[in-house]
Amino acid sequence: MHFYLEPGGKLSGSIRVPGDKSMSHRSIMLGSIAEGRTAVSGFLEGDDALATLAAFRAMGVGITDPDNGSLTIDGVGLRGLKAPAEVMDVGNSGTSIRLMAGLLSGQTFDSIITGDNSLLRRPMARVITPLSQMGALISSREGCPPLEIRGGRPLTGLHYDLPVASAQVKSSVLLAGLYASGRTSVTEPAPTRDHTERMLTGFGYPVEVADGVISLEGGGRLIGTDIDIPADISSAAFFLVGASIAEGSDLVLEHVGINPTRDGVIRILRAMGADIETMNQGFFV
Repeated sequence: MHFYLEPGGKLSGSIRVPGDKSMSHRSIMLGSIAEGRTAVSGFLEGDDALATLAAFRAMGVGITDPDNGSLTIDGVGLRGLKAPAEVMDVGNSGTSIRLMAGLLSGQTFDSIITGDNSLLRRPMARVITPLSQMGALISSREGCPPLEIRGGRPLTGLHYDLPVASAQVKSSVLLAGLYASGRTSVTEPAPTRDHTERMLTGFGYPVEVADGVISLEGGGRLIGTDIDIPADISSAAFFLVGASIAEGSDLVLEHVGINPTRDGVIRILRAMGADIETMNQGFFV
């Protein structure tokens, strides 16, 4: 079999790619444990984020069906989640199971999280270890899902040095820290995406960030808010590259999130000579 490639012209116009997946997960999780209503726009209606949505519905949270990326969450507060009637299946979503492990460690009820065959082979020791040090009791299948999380365990804040940079592990520890007594802090060996810290702050929860250490005190409150999820820079990257290499392109990518922990594709393309201009309404390529 042979493939032949020929120049395909140029890319022009304005587009908006789907919403950021990481923020879509966190909007459901934090909106569910906030007090009051949270209105979300730009939600990514993909399988992973919808699995998170279904899990929190199973724990008694009222969440409307997404309508073109918009939904509302009637938060139940930090202590308002209810025991799910059955095992929560998050499909192939590693973000869901790792972040929820931290959040569920602070609940009064037992819970089990499982997933598809691929997820059942993923290692979970990186989150189980620090959560266990905080007092959580989590059973696994040789370090892999399903995870059985025992409720009613008092958690104690700790300082945890991440052995490897991981936004998921960091976030799991911080979410457990919401339910822990005292202070919880995480040190990163290298910067990772900071959506959890930023979004907690957006919900009114104090988070301190200094010299690679992220800290919070347990027992606070999250207040429902409006969340406008930007377009996912990972999805935008395909169009950034395409317009950069197709001569004569003039493309606007609208509403793309330019988090400084995730803008590597822009910096790399600029270093290779791409003409990319960052503006309030998007990228000009």
